[in-house]
This record gives sequence, C-alpha cells and structure tokens, in this order.
Amino acid sequence: MVRLRTRKMNRLYNSLEPRVMDDDMLKLAVGEQGPQEEAGLLARQEGILFKDVLSLQLDFQNILRIDNLWQFENLRKLQLDNNVIERIEGLEKLTHLVWLDLSFNNIEAIEGLDTLVNLEDLSLFNNRISKIDSLDALVKLQVLSLGNNHIGNMMNIIYLRQFKNLRALSLSGNPIAEAEDYSMFILAYLPDLVYLDSRRIDDHMKGLAELKHQFSIDELKHRENLIQARLEDEQARQEELEEHKAAFVEHLNGPFLFDSMYTEDVEGNKLACLHGAGELLEAYKNKFVIICLNIFEYGLKQQEKRKVELDTFNECVQEAIQENQGQGKHRIAEFEEKHQLSLSAIRDESELSNLEKKIAECSKDISELFNALMTLEMQLVEQLEETINMFERNIIDLVGLFIENPWPLLNSHHTMAQCRDLENHHHEKLLEIAISALEKMVKGELDEDLPDEVRALFVDKDTVVNAVGSSHDIHLLKIDNREDELVTRVNSWCTHLVDKIHKDEIMRNRRRVKEINQYIDHMQNELDNLECSDIID
Repeated sequence: MVRLRTRKMNRLYNSLEPRVMDDDMLKLAVGEQGPQEEAGLLARQEGILFKDVLSLQLDFQNILRIDNLWQFENLRKLQLDNNVIERIEGLEKLTHLVWLDLSFNNIEAIEGLDTLVNLEDLSLFNNRISKIDSLDALVKLQVLSLGNNHIGNMMNIIYLRQFKNLRALSLSGNPIAEAEDYSMFILAYLPDLVYLDSRRIDDHMKGLAELKHQFSIDELKHRENLIQARLEDEQARQEELEEHKAAFVEHLNGPFLFDSMYTEDVEGNKLACLHGAGELLEAYKNKFVIICLNIFEYGLKQQEKRKVELDTFNECVQEAIQENQGQGKHRIAEFEEKHQLSLSAIRDESELSNLEKKIAECSKDISELFNALMTLEMQLVEQLEETINMFERNIIDLVGLFIENPWPLLNSHHTMAQCRDLENHHHEKLLEIAISALEKMVKGELDEDLPDEVRALFVDKDTVVNAVGSSHDIHLLKIDNREDELVTRVNSWCTHLVDKIHKDEIMRNRRRVKEINQYIDHMQNELDNLECSDIID
C-alpha cells in the first residue's frame, strides 16, 4: 500500500518540471522541519544556520541534481528519496552523514560517496544500478538497501565481503534474486549478515549454506589473506617511508642516491667497461652506501630528539593551561556562590537606599572577577611566551645541529662533504684508468674488446677528459641537490612549526579573552535586568 502510494507520487512528480536544489528550497525545508511554536518563530526570525542542521528531508521535490549542500557540514541524516536524481554528487562536505536515503530515483551508478566515512545506513532502493562498487570508503556501513535495481551478476556479492560491519542487505527485485542459489550464496559469502531482504537469517540455513560453498569459500579466503598480507606489507612500507620523510632522510638507507647518480650518466656507464673501472666502481659504491646509511641513522636519531622536544613542550603548555583554568574555575565558583546570594538579597530588598548599595556591591564583585580572570590570563600569556621562546631556541639549535655541525661517527667530517670527497677521489682514479687506456690504444697495446660506443670516446685526450668530467659533474649535482633538499625541508619544517605555535597561542588568547568578556557581560546583564525590574516594581 505504502509502495503503491510512493510510486504514484513519483509518477506525479515526474510529470512536473525538474527542480534545482537552491538556497530557497533548502531554507524552506529547514524552516518547515525546524522547531515549532515560540522556539521555531525565534529561529526563523534570527535565521537558522545550515551548519547547525542535523537532519534534512527533501523527498518528493522533483529534484534532478544534488547541489548546494556544502554548508550542511554537520548533517547526520539526509532524505532525498522519490526525486528524479540521476547522479550521486555534491555530498563531499557531508562527512558526518550517518543515514542517506536515495531510493526511488534514476541513479545508474554508485559514485560520489568517497568522503562519507561515517555512513552507516544507505538506501538506493528502486533505481537503475547494475553494479555494486565505489563503496570502499564506507567502512562503517551496516545497512545497505539495493532492492529493485538491475543487478544481475552474483559476483557483486563478493565485493561486499570487505564490509565487516554490514548486518542488513536488501537485493530483492534484482535479476540476481531470481537465481536458484541466491539466498544460499549470499548467506555463505556474507556470514556476518543478520537480515537479508528484511528477513532475519536462520542460523540453520546459514550453516547449510556454508557447507554447500565451503570449498569455494576456502579458496576465496586464501586469496583474500594473500591480498591482505600484501596490503599490510605495502602499508608498513609506506608508514616507514613517512617516518623517514619526517626525519628528512628518505631513500638514504641504501644505494638509492648512488644509483640515481648513474641513471642519467651515459658516459659513466660506458667508462665502467674499462679494465679496472668495474672494481673501482664497486668499491666506490660500497663506501658511498655506508656514508648514506650513517646519514640515515643520524637523521633518525635527530628526529627522535626533535620529537621529544616537541612532546615535552606540548606537555608543558597543557599543564600551564590546565593549572590556569583550574584557578579560573575556582575563582568563578567562589564568585557565583556569592553572586547568587547577592541576587537573592537584592530581590528581597525593599528599601531603595539599601537596594542601590547592594547593586553597587554586586557590580563591584563582577568587576573584580573580570580583573582577576584577566590577570590570570595575562600571567598565562607571559608563562607561555617564555615557554614558546625557550622551545623555539631549542628546536632551532637541534635543526642547526642536524644540518650544520660536524656529524659524529664520521671522523668529524660533514657527511655530504664526505660523499663529495669520495666522488672526487673516484673521479681522479677513473681519469687515470681512462688516460691509461687511451695511451694503450694509441700504442696498439689495448687487449680489451670494448664496444664501439666506448671506443668512440677514445678519439683523443680531450674527448676522454670531457667524458670523465661530464660523469663527475652529474654525480656532484645529484649529491648537492640531495643535500640542498634536506637543508631546505628541515628549515621549512622548523619555520612553519614555530609560526604555527605562535599563531595558535594568539588564537587561544583571543578565544579566552572573548570567553571572559562574554561571561562578564552575561553577569552584568543579569544584574542590570534585575535592577530594572526592581525599579519598575
């Protein structure tokens, strides 16, 4: 009966002109669904902020396109059923959405849900969807309604295995629901389901389904476990890489920098064919990688020191703020206890002269509270300023130690400088080998069977020297660029961190001063209103 009425309403709205979801429609819907009577009148007079709306009902509006919902950033429930919507879009900002109804529309594909990470209940009943996909971000999904669509492949069920919280699924009215093995297949492959097509699943039937498909499920679980293991390995590698990036030493824990030096070094790769050059290159690589590993280890240690320094700073700041807040709350509690007694005394006072005196005393208490709270805040500002300045000096010193001071474990030489020294030494030795090969070639004493492209370098001494020099320049440039990148990034990190800490403290102070003023104004207004009413009486 209800479905029949809904379909009739849908056909009625389909006969009308499709509508645009604009501000006027949204304001009207919010106003109609908001509080009623006196509270509703006040809300409509002052205006209801879209960001404060938690539930929005826009069914039977003949909406063609979802739009203009970006302001509803705290929305929990959205009802868009029985419209003519063709695409799921415009929901990116609704990250707090828990319940979404898009049933009875013209949607052909599941899309546009990537940011709805808190969604638990999704209804796409009675649309034109043929494939279940693009739901990966919905990790909290518990209820999924996809009945009366065009889903015909049972493999769509396999896709739903990733949703570990899924408890209710509706697929009736789809081509797959006509399959003989429909229910048994779903019960076997989605063992955590509690409801299928609005009916509670019988445990006995679930057991039979699992036995029937046990072999296939075991194979599937094996594949899933392998995939999961690979994903976990990749995630671990990515997390490790992020840690290395935070220390500014990523890709220095191996031959990555050395290999990059030869990636674009055409001449260097040719010269490696010379007699003695291969052994020289291998020794060079081993020493170079050791230096990179020392940089890497030292960088991680320095990162840990910076982290400890930052954690200690944050703890000191929080302790100072909490202690100051405790003193402020104690002062306010004392004031409010006395203030309530004062207000009661004012209400009970009938003598005008005594009334004025008590009001004046009460007003004085409010002023004293304001001064006390502002004094506490100024003390906190001074305390935090000193803490921030000390942290700034310490973190700058740590950064300086990382990029400027001599590096330990390396005979008091800067590590990147050692890389350059090693490259210079390699260059000299390679040049000696190349010149020796040229001299032998001129005398006809070169026994090596060199490729033509290598022999082409040995036209004369200038060509050989230029080839070795070109290789050397490429290597030095790679080393210099990596060092510049490290220095630039760590300095930028330090600058942005210190700037953010200063800005955060300014904003904290402004918020606190605003809170104090609002509280004092409220107390004073309460007294003023009481004074006016007493005078009128």
